[in-house]
Amino acid sequence: MNEPKLRSKRWDLSKESEIWELWQKEEIYKFNMNSGKPIFIIDNPPPYVSGRWHVGGAIHYAAIDYIARFIRMKGYEVHYKFGLDRNGLPVEVSVEKEFGIKMRETPREEFIAKCRQYLDTVGDSILNICKKLGFSNNSWKWEEIYKTDHETYRALTQETFIQLWNEGLIYEDDRPNSWCTDCQTVIADAEVERREQVTTLVTINFKVKESGENLPIATTRPELICACDAVLVNPEDERYKQLHGKTAITPLYNKEVRIIPHPSAKPEFGTGALMVCSYGDITDLRHFRELNLKPTFSIDKDGYMTEAAGKYRGMKVEEARKAIINDLKRQGLLVKEEKITQSQPICWRSKTPIEFVGMKEYYLKQVDFVEPLKEITEDIIWHPPTAKKLWLDWLNSITMDWPISRRRYYGTEIPVWYCKSCGEPHLPKPGKYYQPWREKAPFDKCKKCGSTEGFIGDERTLDTWMDSSISPLYILKYPHASNDTEFFEREIKRDYVSDLRPQGRDIIGTWLSYSLLRIYQLYKKPAFKHVWISGHVVDAEGRKLSKSLGNVIYPEPLIEKYGADAVRLYGAMASTLGSDIRFDEKRLGGISRFINKLYNIARFISTFPEPKEDEIKLSATDKWIISELNKLIRRVNESYETFDFHIGAEEIYNYVWNIFASHIVEMVKTRAYNRNHDFTEVEQKNAEWTLHQCLKTILKLLAPITPFVTDYIWRSIYSKESIHIQKFPEADPRLILTEDPTPIIVKTNSAIWKAKKDANISLKQPIEYANLPKELEPFAQDLKQMHNIKQVTFTDQPKLKNVRTYQVEGKEIQLKI
Repeated sequence: MNEPKLRSKRWDLSKESEIWELWQKEEIYKFNMNSGKPIFIIDNPPPYVSGRWHVGGAIHYAAIDYIARFIRMKGYEVHYKFGLDRNGLPVEVSVEKEFGIKMRETPREEFIAKCRQYLDTVGDSILNICKKLGFSNNSWKWEEIYKTDHETYRALTQETFIQLWNEGLIYEDDRPNSWCTDCQTVIADAEVERREQVTTLVTINFKVKESGENLPIATTRPELICACDAVLVNPEDERYKQLHGKTAITPLYNKEVRIIPHPSAKPEFGTGALMVCSYGDITDLRHFRELNLKPTFSIDKDGYMTEAAGKYRGMKVEEARKAIINDLKRQGLLVKEEKITQSQPICWRSKTPIEFVGMKEYYLKQVDFVEPLKEITEDIIWHPPTAKKLWLDWLNSITMDWPISRRRYYGTEIPVWYCKSCGEPHLPKPGKYYQPWREKAPFDKCKKCGSTEGFIGDERTLDTWMDSSISPLYILKYPHASNDTEFFEREIKRDYVSDLRPQGRDIIGTWLSYSLLRIYQLYKKPAFKHVWISGHVVDAEGRKLSKSLGNVIYPEPLIEKYGADAVRLYGAMASTLGSDIRFDEKRLGGISRFINKLYNIARFISTFPEPKEDEIKLSATDKWIISELNKLIRRVNESYETFDFHIGAEEIYNYVWNIFASHIVEMVKTRAYNRNHDFTEVEQKNAEWTLHQCLKTILKLLAPITPFVTDYIWRSIYSKESIHIQKFPEADPRLILTEDPTPIIVKTNSAIWKAKKDANISLKQPIEYANLPKELEPFAQDLKQMHNIKQVTFTDQPKLKNVRTYQVEGKEIQLKI
């Protein structure tokens, strides 16, 4: 027995930063496309740079890193770039708050400069957390971290826009869109959230022109009476069959509108009659299209009533609603008021209620691609399998094309100029980054009218998801985005673009949907072979982590207190893939103790030499230990290969804590010490070799999840080369015993420990006599030394008297203490 190779008696958390620096120096995660290994490409989600990460972001990205590390140890060359998403509305909103300015009141050049200044600061904060957590991306050099606001990235976004335009998949149309009056921008369907809101349902009297009778209608949007263009009643509703095809007169405005039988009118809601306005909600929008109604836009883009509202012009929506209800009361047109809870569409960012405002925008066709996308869904492997249904549910909900233009500043500009004479749009050649709002057009003559009067550049930007959705192409080194096109030309020939898309459940309708759509439009194949969908990290009560709720938990103090490995392992053990994680710091503390337990086990084993394998002739105990080890390897591989590390992590935890430390180490350590020379030299070496085999395997199995402590132990005991470039263990079925003695060994040990406790003696005190089940006879010598048993026999039918008796696996053990 030697001095331990691990000097410190506890795992020193300061070693994590030292190991990180060593990895950077060695460049062990650097991607080499010519290594000869099979390539695995991970389209790692570039985190949005608009604020500080909470623990949810840290755990989510750590889980992706498990996959990269596991695949790398499986013999793959892993292309795993890190990027930062630095475009769009959240950046602009954050900059307005940070500098106390308004985008519309600030010169565009100045506002863009403020955005870049802010982004560099916040980006550093996220990168520091990533480094602390030991993420194994290919490079952490600033220039090799891709940014979606870089000229090469924006040039690629514009190039794909131009390509899709030329293929007729992008068009401009003047139609109503979901509009946020606070953010002053169009909102795509995928960005609309809903919240339960208590509101007032008012029942008001319309007049039937032909009969003069009242037609009561219930609505939560009386301010839209001026925009009503039809009244719907259910064709099966007996109350209104006589009104089919007749005319209703709107209150306050006296506008004549048709009464139309339609199945969407619900007899059980309100009065059963429904006013169709432009536009109270998405249903109104569909009715106007279906029934070819004429819209009246009564709310402008700033959230004020327009001249169509008459005397209420210039009022905010809420103000107009109250004024109209008062006027209805005064004129005797209000039947009743009642409070109801309603699902209200709101902006995902500002939480402002959505309005539908008509304006000219660009659209990318997606409705036409729903069926082809359903077909390629079958070619994708979904993790967990239930994620497939989430995706199909979203796909089946798509009814409108994607509005892709935004009236904002900080984003990829729409690469279009318009002829000053005839308005014809002109697109430049792809390959460079264009800013039409500030650049001269790259052409002199209009292709339509021949005018040379010049061009006006489009001032709008693209939806930030137009950038994010082509990340699979950018990391593949798409031509014009990289000087090195060999990798792209080689890998784009595969049946998919990237091997893996890992992401959160909340952006299935955006990042996943738009990526699959755009890659299919460009290459007619799936973007990914695997799609991995995680749940959320929530608080102990299941609530979303939010500043407004005051329950945000930041990762830096947790890493400082418990270590990065503990935070990472907690993420793996807390929940299965796809389920939410209820954060519990007490459990994190317990996992930190487990890592110290592992370290101390390794420290103990490091005191023994590691014999060469050719010196070994395994005993029955050693064969059982190696069998258990191979079963663990098999179970962990089965878990990790699904990219759900939860079961594997729990298997390792339970094995180390409840089997290896409690039973295996205790059972063979006397033989490994061999202080009294009760064992032969070969038997001693068997014990030493078995302990080292177990430790080496445990370290490799844990390495993808806890990279710091495992690498430190590995380098300290076994090799100067990192554990992360070692081969991941594979189970050898030939070493797994057909008869499993584990339950009876474990329960017998526990029974003997209980007997000593019942007798109020220490575990080191001898047992005069023990009769154990016959199955344990092959392990006699190790059990005898483990429990300090002076005399032991093995029979399944003991007949001794005046002894302690315990039931184990349906058999009796007898002990005389």
